[in-house]
Amino acid sequence: LRWKHVAEVKETSILPMLTVDMENKENGSLDVKNSVENGRPPDPADWAVIDVVNYFRTAGFEEQANAFQEQEIDGKSLLLMTRNDVLTGLSLKLGPALKIYEYHVKPLQTQHLKNNSL
Repeated sequence: LRWKHVAEVKETSILPMLTVDMENKENGSLDVKNSVENGRPPDPADWAVIDVVNYFRTAGFEEQANAFQEQEIDGKSLLLMTRNDVLTGLSLKLGPALKIYEYHVKPLQTQHLKNNSL
């Protein structure tokens, strides 16, 4: 019983700053809400390279986040990335690269376009 309790405590404390709303997402992606708490500007276009890196670390892509640092991907670059850029330009494994593009890069681009077309 002791071991089980330790595992449960660990699970709940993994992402303390992440607000997750999974109710209206059918595709299984997490809706990560930006806030002042996470230290990043709300608009990804204003993110520095370290903000992009921290975004992907917080989203659970610890290993892959380094590729964004190595390639000096800031917020403006992130918003310009194509599917092909993410799949081939970052030298990532295909599985994580697909998730990064579909569940993070593409939604950030869509949200940015919506917010800036008003």
